[in-house]
Amino acid sequence: MTTLINILLNTLAKEYSTPEKTVKNILSLFEEGATVPFIARYRKEVTGAMTDETLREFHGRWLYLVELEKRRIAIVELLKELPDIPASVFSAVEKASSKTELEDIYAPFKKTRKTKADSAIELGLLPFSIALWRDGVALAQQHYEQTKASFKQPLSLAEAKAGASDIIVEKLSQNIHTLQQGKLFLQKEGVLVSKVMRGKKEVGEKFRDYFDYREALKKCPPHRLLALFRGKKESILKLAIESGEALPYPLNNTVNTIPLGFPELKERTPSKEKLAWLEKAWLEKIQPKLESDLLAELKELAEAGAIEVFQNNLKDLLMAAPAGAKRTLALDPGFRNGVKWAAVDEYGQLLDYGVVYPHPPQNKANETQAKLTQAIQVHNIEWLVIGNGTASRETQTLVEDMIQQRSLNCRCVIVSEAGASVYSASPVAIEEFPELDVTIRGAISIARRFQDPLAELVKIDPQAIGVGQYQHDVKANRLGDALSVVVEDCVNAVGVDLNLASVSLLTYVSGLTQRMAQNIVEFREQVGGFSSRMQLKKVKGIGEKAFEQCAGFLRIRGGSEPLDASAVHPESYSVIKGLARSIDLELNALVGNPEGIARLKTAPAAAEQGQYTFQDILQELAKPGRDPRPEFQYASFDEAVNKIEDLQEGMSLEGVVTNVAAFGAFVDLGVHQDGLIHISQLADRFVKDPRDEVRIGEVVKVQVIEVDVQRKRIALKRLK
Repeated sequence: MTTLINILLNTLAKEYSTPEKTVKNILSLFEEGATVPFIARYRKEVTGAMTDETLREFHGRWLYLVELEKRRIAIVELLKELPDIPASVFSAVEKASSKTELEDIYAPFKKTRKTKADSAIELGLLPFSIALWRDGVALAQQHYEQTKASFKQPLSLAEAKAGASDIIVEKLSQNIHTLQQGKLFLQKEGVLVSKVMRGKKEVGEKFRDYFDYREALKKCPPHRLLALFRGKKESILKLAIESGEALPYPLNNTVNTIPLGFPELKERTPSKEKLAWLEKAWLEKIQPKLESDLLAELKELAEAGAIEVFQNNLKDLLMAAPAGAKRTLALDPGFRNGVKWAAVDEYGQLLDYGVVYPHPPQNKANETQAKLTQAIQVHNIEWLVIGNGTASRETQTLVEDMIQQRSLNCRCVIVSEAGASVYSASPVAIEEFPELDVTIRGAISIARRFQDPLAELVKIDPQAIGVGQYQHDVKANRLGDALSVVVEDCVNAVGVDLNLASVSLLTYVSGLTQRMAQNIVEFREQVGGFSSRMQLKKVKGIGEKAFEQCAGFLRIRGGSEPLDASAVHPESYSVIKGLARSIDLELNALVGNPEGIARLKTAPAAAEQGQYTFQDILQELAKPGRDPRPEFQYASFDEAVNKIEDLQEGMSLEGVVTNVAAFGAFVDLGVHQDGLIHISQLADRFVKDPRDEVRIGEVVKVQVIEVDVQRKRIALKRLK
């Protein structure tokens, strides 16, 4: 086992161009229970400053390699129990570099049912089939006479030839070389074909683009694959992989190098019989198996692509610019059921709430403006934020008129309300506001999301936020795991205010469980707030290891220790204070002091510190607790454009990117229907990845190039 571990360590070291000792040290940190955010931020000297993404990939690759070797050993043992397995099979197993390749090699030997070849072998026809393969059908009568005495029951020559043919065809279909060559051929030359199922044209109208569709397998992008697989899942489409040849040329050319457990032949031109057997094996066994395998692999690839899109979009959304500690009044608009509103203070605490009815059928606009004006003045509201759902533009017009006519000292903006309704009915929302109606909870969520998207969105299941691409076609557990990783990385990259954070937010902090997070909030309420990070050790369930993992990501502003407001880990406090003394400065005088920090860089004691850790310390001293998120910005929607019917080709508008897919970006123009900037319209040059050009939450200028009101489709071009 030790030898095996060393081999795997060496493999990982080569793949990541990292010294084997470093690989060992990183894996030791994982084994000790260290989290990815902690290792990435506070153990850079060990990792060589690997990013969190690379560390996750690194750890995942290690686990994969261990599983690969375990499966390799298991397959070798299983093959040893079977008769007549050629040495070439064992050689292929030893050389396999992936689990997929291993399973492909082993698949033909996993017997799920008895085949015709099995029956023929039981009848004693194996020697006869070997002779036929070696000498050809011309000598069949002679070999029949020589071997028929070993048959378990009387068989005619025709019956013997049929049984021998079954054996040869199965041996060919089990051959590793044949399977590998066939798979490579289909991957290179195969065409993915989609046809509509009989009688499904009407119910499958949304898939009409794929009713008679063909595309080279190697060119089909992940988002199109997922659309095709969704059609297949809904029994609208039938998928197949066509090669266009009865027998692929690679197999034709290599038939005589195929070891079957039979004698190998070196003839230049394969006999017609051999080619006929090989063609039969290809059409009846090899191609159907490879088609099934490749379709499964394509689905896996497409799912991975969809998950990556969702991860990227979720990260952009979570890391969107916060408006900050602003007193906010949020409106969740509607017509018949009214506009729900909620006012929150700069910390997101509820101040007031209600429902107004400015729109038809009630039309109580004056009453609405009077109530909202009163709330704005009483609570010193700085921002009015409107959810971008039904009646949002009508509500915006009414609010902006109110601000202007009544000379109110606040501003108005429309924001995304995606996920607010999910939060409002969630257990978290019920626990926070058990007495409130779900619609009011939704308005509170909109207000808090405006103040700090990350702190509010962590309360919602990431899969419900709606920034993915065909996410409903992806395995839920796989998607959930991938998205949890994104949330964890974002939360720890930003840091968490220990005295304000919710249980939901604390749960994602490195080293903390939900129970620990709950205990932190309860302790905070008991003592009236934390004044020092060291108090965390008094919280039930948080021992030395948990403290080590979480402390650096938790902030305390205005506490007894200035460094508690920064990302500096407590383990480095004594080092920093010693450095400060070495240049005759108190710590308070060093924080935010450019001159002092410059002196610190050249202090003799600085040379004793690790390069990466010291650089991080200097950055934190310069800007303690800096927020890595961008500055807040918002779009100004055209007042003359309120619905899709108002759009005209050639219009130039401002909008907000709401979603980014592999084929382009969706933009909210304030008409209740997002427009699409196709990837070809994102720039005046080739764009490989839309995220290289735009991100969720970004304000963009666009031109309308096509409007299809009936199909609710808006085509846009990005303007610089």
